[in-house]
Amino acid sequence: MVIKSPLKSNVRILLLGDRGVGKTSIILSLVSEEFPENVPTRAEEITIPADVTPEQVPTNIVDYSSVDQNEDTLNSLVKGASVVCIVYAVDNDDSIDRISSYWLPLVKQNSLDKCCPIVLVGNKIDLVDYSTIDGILQMMEDFPEIETCIECSAKTLKNISEMFYYAQKAVLHPTSPIYSVEDGDLTESCKIALSRIFRICDMDCDGLLNDTELNNFQSRCFNAPLQPQVLDDVKAVLRKNLDDGVQNNCVTFKGFLYLHTLFIQRGRNETTWAVLRRFGYNDRLQMAKEYLFPTLRVPSGCTTELSHRGQHFLTHLFQRFDKDKDMSLSPTEFEEMFSTCPTPPWPADVGEIVPTNEKGWISFQGYICQWALMTLVDLPKTFEYLAYLGYNIYENDSQVTAVQVTREKKLDLAKKQSSRNVYQCNVIGPGGSGKSSFCRNFIKSNVEHRKFGNCGSPDFIANMVQVYGQEKILVLRDITLKSMSDPLQSDEVHCDVACLVYDVSNPKSFEFIARIYIKYFADSKIPVLVVGCKNDLEEVKQEYLLQPSTFCQKYKILPTQYFSSKSHSRKDIYVKLATMAAFPPLRRMVHMLMLRQQPSEWLSQFCRNLREFGVLPADVATWWKAGLSLAAITAIGLIVVKVISTPKVR
Repeated sequence: MVIKSPLKSNVRILLLGDRGVGKTSIILSLVSEEFPENVPTRAEEITIPADVTPEQVPTNIVDYSSVDQNEDTLNSLVKGASVVCIVYAVDNDDSIDRISSYWLPLVKQNSLDKCCPIVLVGNKIDLVDYSTIDGILQMMEDFPEIETCIECSAKTLKNISEMFYYAQKAVLHPTSPIYSVEDGDLTESCKIALSRIFRICDMDCDGLLNDTELNNFQSRCFNAPLQPQVLDDVKAVLRKNLDDGVQNNCVTFKGFLYLHTLFIQRGRNETTWAVLRRFGYNDRLQMAKEYLFPTLRVPSGCTTELSHRGQHFLTHLFQRFDKDKDMSLSPTEFEEMFSTCPTPPWPADVGEIVPTNEKGWISFQGYICQWALMTLVDLPKTFEYLAYLGYNIYENDSQVTAVQVTREKKLDLAKKQSSRNVYQCNVIGPGGSGKSSFCRNFIKSNVEHRKFGNCGSPDFIANMVQVYGQEKILVLRDITLKSMSDPLQSDEVHCDVACLVYDVSNPKSFEFIARIYIKYFADSKIPVLVVGCKNDLEEVKQEYLLQPSTFCQKYKILPTQYFSSKSHSRKDIYVKLATMAAFPPLRRMVHMLMLRQQPSEWLSQFCRNLREFGVLPADVATWWKAGLSLAAITAIGLIVVKVISTPKVR
């Protein structure tokens, strides 16, 4: 079930007031349901169990007496209170005057770090035939921390239960965060929160809530749909009180706000609070941390990626806002999609990280890659933005269900196959080796980069690749070391596949990655591919003990792959990296076989692959000799078998 912003675990009600106003009598009348004949100077603290309170929250009632408690104790009691009930006697004007001159300033002084709600309680109404409420209402306008006021009688028990209900309600469903008594309107923070809620529920993005959307909203917040007659009554109220509360028989945003204003003015704060808490808001009208960041344990050796439910939600979200159906998000569509978030989740230069269309707008492929990247490297941020976008509401579940934890890497190695859909490749090399160009080429050619400009080299780049007919997402992490003496951090070593890049035109470049390989990867099970960049330049001899080809043979890694950002881009290198990540234990030959271009070229590509690994000789004559010899041996074998199997003639 979806995580909701919880109510408080308990409510602590403190009764203050001048001596003789009846504080203790009110408490004892509530407990015994009769007026006490003998009243002590102070009642002991009383705990009311959750199952007998309207809001199902345990409540503590604390009394204060100036006779046996000093000022320090008073200050301590105020600081620990959830709500303060200031009691006055309706037949004593001095006790009323001291509310504003003494008690309210005292409470405010001891509540600097929190907003402590206050309930004014006029006791002893059995002694007078008039009400003091009119005078108290003026005081409420001057002191916004006053939630409400009520008159009661401890002797006749009138409004005693109601008084404590209002006190509890002032804590659990406070008025001041959502409504300004002075302005007679919703607070700005409440309007902002309700605006986000309205946009999440507006599934067709037309700025209106139709009957289906209203019913979905009602069901999600109160677990019951609206009856048709109730819907008609709601719209009738809006039409009567607002000129633009209903449009095309749908509720407008202005009408939506008016309904909540009406609830609060009629004392039904709990209705608006139920909606706000269902959408993740706490008492300060901020998104609750436990709502934004649910707990998910990720064991060592495991990674996180989007689950089927997560992908389905994000796909549906994209389709909602891709109004022109061009499979990309224009700046306007992008802004509308993330209008329910404080800020967009991605930087302005997202086109440098994932694929975009010809206008530089993020494509659907880039959109999914960006979410996959964020889920891999910054899971809390994924949880946070899924909550902002309403995943918890649509799926009626926590964001944890949008993510799956992959199995441990050692199990992948044992099964000789990875079950992951997102792989991380750490691209390591010296500065100036062409490493960043190699990474950028994964999503854009060099020509495209010149067209859209270069905003720098991002740390991560993600794109989709095909691995044996299955779509996988490969994330390239650009890691630059200034010198060979700089150590790699643990997270810079651990990955699904490593790509070591050097500059073929720089004689000192290969030594850098050779030492990196020997120090960090030679004894690990992480597959490694060596890439020689700037292949359009003249290749020079490397100033190292072993040349790249000899080095690869010695350490039994794939032969060097060559790359140039200025020539025809080679996408097969990225496919090869993803394949090595998907099948880390397989022999080199298998990784080479997957690079065939077309099914018709399988035989020639197979021979080239075998020749590259040294299984077949490179020259054609030797190949023909080997083929003819094999054919002759086969023919002789068939003759021998036929002779042996022929029955003898007697």
